Amino acid sequence: MPDTTVVKVDAAYSPKGPEGQKYLANGRALSMRLWEKEVPGPAKHPARRDYETVGYVISGSAELTLEGQTVLLHPGTSWVVPKGSEHSYRIIEEFTAVEATTPPAEVHDRDATPRG
Repeated sequence: MPDTTVVKVDAAYSPKGPEGQKYLANGRALSMRLWEKEVPGPAKHPARRDYETVGYVISGSAELTLEGQTVLLHPGTSWVVPKGSEHSYRIIEEFTAVEATTPPAEVHDRDATPRG
């Protein structure tokens, strides 16, 4: 029998992760998170994650550097960060975006702040 559980998450009451992300709905193989009103600043330290990420920009702008390539993210654009790829973000203008990760980022400490 298939899983028929409905998951509904209100972002106003979502738990926050170690870097300020809000965890939204999640399933066994996929999860969502919200980056809300991220402030401009220097580029974040490069990281490699044990999950794939796809994202969509709601407002603001940021630069994504992925394996040496830099792209500008602005409202209406989406992106993919493949599992294991070195990447970093630099917020240019107050930034809000939704991301989905597979497998779920928040399980088994996959979303923990990377150590240098």
